[in-house]
Amino acid sequence: MPHEIKGGGNPGRGSGFRSTIIIPNYNGIKYIENCLASLADEPAHVIVVDNGSEDGSRELVEEKFPSVRVMALDRNYGFCGAVNRGIEESGKDNVAYVILLNNDTTVQPGFVRALERALDGDKKAFSGAARMVNMYRPEMIDDAGDYYCALGWAFAAGKDKPAADYERPREIFSACGGACIYRRSILGKIGLLDENHFAYLEDVDLGYRAKIFGYRNLYVPGAVVYHAGSASSGSRYNAFKAELTAANSVYLVYKNMPFLQIFLNLPFLLAGFLVKFLFYCRKGLGKNWWKGTRKGIGLCRSRQGRERRVRFLPGRLPVYLRIQWELIRNMLYRFCA
Repeated sequence: MPHEIKGGGNPGRGSGFRSTIIIPNYNGIKYIENCLASLADEPAHVIVVDNGSEDGSRELVEEKFPSVRVMALDRNYGFCGAVNRGIEESGKDNVAYVILLNNDTTVQPGFVRALERALDGDKKAFSGAARMVNMYRPEMIDDAGDYYCALGWAFAAGKDKPAADYERPREIFSACGGACIYRRSILGKIGLLDENHFAYLEDVDLGYRAKIFGYRNLYVPGAVVYHAGSASSGSRYNAFKAELTAANSVYLVYKNMPFLQIFLNLPFLLAGFLVKFLFYCRKGLGKNWWKGTRKGIGLCRSRQGRERRVRFLPGRLPVYLRIQWELIRNMLYRFCA
């Protein structure tokens, strides 16, 4: 793995904090001040990793929030690159957990403790997903845990549904990187975010990898976050997102599924990718989706893609069987929930 994890397991010396919050920022001046203000009483270190912003947001953080550590990068390394550098920096804090938080969010008091308690209570849990609600319609869910299915689709549970229906904790496929907690000791075993993704689906990939290694991912409804959404990309559907999502969808399958599992799921995967292509055609983004698909295939064939592929071990066969059942079950859940 290209990133070494140091420290972890004990509270930061002298602070009593057990977590470090990592906020990737790219031209987030519209949101970053409110985000950091909402964290004022949360018991955690805070690191803002700035991806070469040019809108003054980095300077604003340095001026108004002197207790926040700012890592100023020379250019935009994407969500994955920024977060990985923040995780590496968190080693100085010697904390047990890292918490990822988008810059276009605000948190409800008790956010950090709720996430920590969830992982404290389950030593096999790698991650915990916060209950993300729509910032402008807080009675509606934005993300209540992520799922991945045999169609090659990742989707957020509860999207645009009543928040009151998602108040119970449960196991999920992966935690949305917009507001979640990771156990640092497990990151040291399975690796950090895969920077081949740049952005989008990197959190699903990490949750998938954790499951292959035998760990669980949880939904933590007591940790509430208000999310504006699409702050960096500009809209829910756009050319940038369509291209990256298409490429990463192909790469996610190649990287995590053994070839036999890909073969077994191939009818579902082909159907799923066709439906997505037609969907983006209706949005006027079909060319972008197709371009991204070709890029994803190229990434799978590249040296850096092959090096990142999760090695199949026969001893993990029961785990793969459980995951396969989950992929089928999540496909049914996608259409029935």
